[in-house]
Amino acid sequence: MNPPTVSVIPADRPAAVRTPLHGRTLRVVQILWWTGALFALFSFAAAASVDYERLQQVCNSPDCAFSQAMVAELQPLGLPLRYVINYLIAIEIVFTLVWVVLGVFLYRTRPADPLALFVSFFMVFFGANVYTGVSAGHAGGPLLHLLFTAVALAANMLSFVFFYVFPDGRFVPRWIRFYAAAIFVMLFCIDFLPDLPISIWLAANSLPLLIVTLLSCALAQVYRYRRVSDLTQRQQTKIIVLALVVVVAGRLAVAVWLNFAPQGIVVLTIISTLQALMMLLIPISITAAILRYRLWDVDFLINRTLLYSVLTLCVVGLYVLVVGSLGALFRAGDNLFISLVATGVVAVLFQPLRDRLQRTVNHLIYGERDDPYAVLARLGQRLEVAVAPDASLDTIVETVAQALKLPYVAITAAPAAGATPAAAYGATAGPVTRLPLQHQGAQVGELLLGPRAPGEPLTRGDMRLLGDLARQIGVAVHAVTLTADLQRSREQLVRAREEERRRIRRDLHDGLGPTLAALALNATTIGELIPGNPQAAVQMADALQQEIRGTVADIRRLVYDLRPPTLDDLGLLAAIREVVWHCADSVDRSRPTSAGVAPRIALEAPDRLPALPAAVEVAAYRIVQEGLTNVVKHAHATHCLVRLALRDDALQIEIADDGVGLPGERRAGVGLSSMRERAAELSGTCTIEGIDGGGTRVGARLPLPEEMNYGVLAGLDR
Repeated sequence: MNPPTVSVIPADRPAAVRTPLHGRTLRVVQILWWTGALFALFSFAAAASVDYERLQQVCNSPDCAFSQAMVAELQPLGLPLRYVINYLIAIEIVFTLVWVVLGVFLYRTRPADPLALFVSFFMVFFGANVYTGVSAGHAGGPLLHLLFTAVALAANMLSFVFFYVFPDGRFVPRWIRFYAAAIFVMLFCIDFLPDLPISIWLAANSLPLLIVTLLSCALAQVYRYRRVSDLTQRQQTKIIVLALVVVVAGRLAVAVWLNFAPQGIVVLTIISTLQALMMLLIPISITAAILRYRLWDVDFLINRTLLYSVLTLCVVGLYVLVVGSLGALFRAGDNLFISLVATGVVAVLFQPLRDRLQRTVNHLIYGERDDPYAVLARLGQRLEVAVAPDASLDTIVETVAQALKLPYVAITAAPAAGATPAAAYGATAGPVTRLPLQHQGAQVGELLLGPRAPGEPLTRGDMRLLGDLARQIGVAVHAVTLTADLQRSREQLVRAREEERRRIRRDLHDGLGPTLAALALNATTIGELIPGNPQAAVQMADALQQEIRGTVADIRRLVYDLRPPTLDDLGLLAAIREVVWHCADSVDRSRPTSAGVAPRIALEAPDRLPALPAAVEVAAYRIVQEGLTNVVKHAHATHCLVRLALRDDALQIEIADDGVGLPGERRAGVGLSSMRERAAELSGTCTIEGIDGGGTRVGARLPLPEEMNYGVLAGLDR
């Protein structure tokens, strides 16, 4: 099956605009930035020195970094303890340098952007504080302790504020700024005024307060994402969430490993390295988000990150479960056979587990793209309960949007570009993909699809599912269009009926009514004149007789307008022959007139016609009558041919002349519009076109009911 043809209509993306700093304000902020950054770096240098001294202490006390047993573990490896200490200090330095370098890079790239200045300052302080906080409890004097505490307080506050203002630099919701101020007051009391009663209470309840603060950061980001952020800001938020998911999943995996791995110096060194590497994802993601680098690839990265993060946790958990269960069953600890069995179980279950997790993650991000049968089945069920035909389109767009997790889906019931959607779900400010909807080879509309994220096109899986859905949607759109056409036809019939009633009422009230009233008055006058003036009575009686004849003619005209009597008396063919004869004899051929010379009119028709519906007979009669009237009055033709035929279950009518043809600029008059309307009322067509070499051709096709097929064929055979 060929993929459906799509076209993408670009749309503008909203962008947050921040006023850049300039002048004296910018210089003051830059001075404060460098002062704070140097203060943080000095604090880190002091903390690294304190931490180096702490790592050199070897004893069995909890205050010591390494125990005698851990140091003894290095002897078989031939590694001196100073190598491990230097390696751990090097990790701290590299970790801090990455945060600081990326912060300075962001500062240099966006030197006047308020948000970039704040985020870069936060990155410098946070990178300097990660290991400074560890050394605060081992500071050699009160001055260093005060320095480390101040840097830790600033780093923690900057971390909370970062989640309150990212990615546009505004506190959202607005009241969160007051909570941020309250957090600063509480942390300041705990760190610098520990003897106050309120500080003692806060320190005792620090864990619940920390949980509430972290929840406030998460809720602020969720609220911003759903209510405030534009499409670009949502992508910035996603890339930060991606890094946090990796870090949290990695820390959980490390925590599980620590519960079952020996607490040796080698294991602790490896864990320190892994934790530092994972934490470096956070400054990298922050820099990419602020600079908006490759934001539109983040959904694919989130898909794979979620997959392999959950898969890693499942594999580790499965391995631990098998090893723990078999170890408890056979009462064996470190056993090579148990480890091999656990590895085999993990290897056997890895691929099915990965496939299942991939489907789950795809469903979370892309919806039910991988299960088209479920989408088609649910769409069919929802269409069955749709009451109104118009409601079926609303049901379709809602089902497609929910199944594929698209922010915007709409249907236009006309293939023309720019047509107003007949049904829409959601809204989008990104590019709109247009998918044509067809029914029996003809385009009946378009399916408009908004992307899940800006710059993210629909995948092949999406297009396969949409290709299957498009056929079903095309049938539904065609049905809705037919229903709308039927409703419009009914409305036109009602309007035509009411117009006809109004015309007859007007003719009866304004024409025939006064005439009959006048006749009654004249008859009364004649009766009064007979005794005294018989001659005048006779003259008035003659005039009354003429008026009565005229009134009878008006009544016949009214009846004739309703349905020509000749159709009932003579039949369609004879009635048309009478029209042809009347038009041919209406102008004297011997001399020209203002309308020209009367044309010679020929009629080509079957010997007989079967009984046709009354509506078809009236329409055919009026079309021929109006067509010949136009030929006689306007065509200046010498010959005219009227042809009637029964073909393709329809009555075909053709009126062709050799006159002057159609003018270059013409406006359809009442007669031409009347012919088209009479054909359209019967779901037929009427075309008026010029003939090469001069002349005009009027062609009409009036469909016949299906139940008349056999009767038509029988009539033609006879």
